[in-house]
Amino acid sequence: MSSSRVTARVAIVLALVAILAIPVAAVLAWQTTTLLLHSLYIAVPVAIVAGLAAVALSRRARYRLDRSVRRAGERIVRTSRWLAWSGLYVALTGALALVFYGVLRARS
Repeated sequence: MSSSRVTARVAIVLALVAILAIPVAAVLAWQTTTLLLHSLYIAVPVAIVAGLAAVALSRRARYRLDRSVRRAGERIVRTSRWLAWSGLYVALTGALALVFYGVLRARS
């Protein structure tokens, strides 16, 4: 197994953490007595860190794939790149929602 495929698989796992952090926090807040806002204060930074790490690892996997002789693992590297950017997009959307809520709260 080439190192680009291993790096891409780790990037996929981190991207899935970034994508699922906010929905899982919402479900946990719904099932417990925790406020949704308090759970998002934890889920959004987790999603941002996981998304940034996934993007970095997917870029490393693509770099290693481009410099290899055999192009084995090209599909998984492409998938990891797409999922990593999707995870970062979800995380930044959650961060924008929290910032917007903070601005609305400060103005009222």
